[in-house]
Amino acid sequence: MADVTRRFHLRHLRGAPTSWVSHTVKGREKRSGTGLSFWYRPLTAVLSEVPVDDRELPLLFHARTEDFADVTVQATVTYRFSDPAAAAGRLDFSIDPYRGAWRGQPLDQVATLLAELAQQPALDVLARVPLAEALTTGIAPVRQSVADALAGDPRLSETGVSVVSARVVAIRPEPDLERALQTPTREQVQQDADKATYARRAHAVQQERQIAENELQSKIELARRQQELVEQHGANTRREAELDAETQLVAAKADADRKEVASIAATERSKRAALAEAEATRVRDDARATGARLVGLAEAEAEAARLAAYQDLPPAVLQALALKELAGQLPQVNELTITPDVLTKLVGRLGS
Repeated sequence: MADVTRRFHLRHLRGAPTSWVSHTVKGREKRSGTGLSFWYRPLTAVLSEVPVDDRELPLLFHARTEDFADVTVQATVTYRFSDPAAAAGRLDFSIDPYRGAWRGQPLDQVATLLAELAQQPALDVLARVPLAEALTTGIAPVRQSVADALAGDPRLSETGVSVVSARVVAIRPEPDLERALQTPTREQVQQDADKATYARRAHAVQQERQIAENELQSKIELARRQQELVEQHGANTRREAELDAETQLVAAKADADRKEVASIAATERSKRAALAEAEATRVRDDARATGARLVGLAEAEAEAARLAAYQDLPPAVLQALALKELAGQLPQVNELTITPDVLTKLVGRLGS
């Protein structure tokens, strides 16, 4: 809608980039185009405004199929005014010069025209197909027929309307009929769901049985490994005992050998010591014998020399020496009492 402002007895119109505006005075067009902005006198100006942007028109209509089933078609038509001058000449797009609003409802006329043109080919197509085919594969034929009908209609081209696209969103039967048609599918889906539930339960039972079997196998394997462990432990203990016995036997043999070697060595040492002691005794005896012999010889020689020395001495000297020798052999005498008798006898003996 154009923006109209007032200044004294004049009006100013400011259009939009998506609106085509025509200004006519006394039957002659003064200006026309999109995005215009101008001053005009409302008493003499005739203004028309045509939107040139793309417009969406939703359609909803009923149709009947070949098997007399009522369906609802939901479609959308996109259009625009490609020739706004022709549209302004065929439809009432005039606006109030004082307020800038449309005097009529030109877009409703275009919507009614498009709905009628789109509805007729859709009805023709659906009337030749049964309900099941219409619901499954009927959207594409209906869309194609609607697009062809709108593109080739001369009224739209004369009005300056170009259809950009036609889309069929859905074809739906009545709610009761739709529920009835959905019943087999629902039942099938429910059966599939039940099968899936049963399969899941069976799978769960299978899994539980498999888990139980795995647990049993695990217990059996654990028992077997425990048995192997006990056997291996016994074998290790037996082997350890055997090794200990062998070690002790080797140690005993080594000790016996060591003791035997020590005994042999001790015997050898004893023998050597005995031999050395015997040799030492023999040497010592020989030395003693030799020493005794030498001492005897020396004593004999000394005695012979002494005797040779005493040989020339007088008997009185010899007696004196004998007494001296005797005195040296006697024990210590502290007191000696000599009676006259003893002294007379002793002197008598010395005189003789």
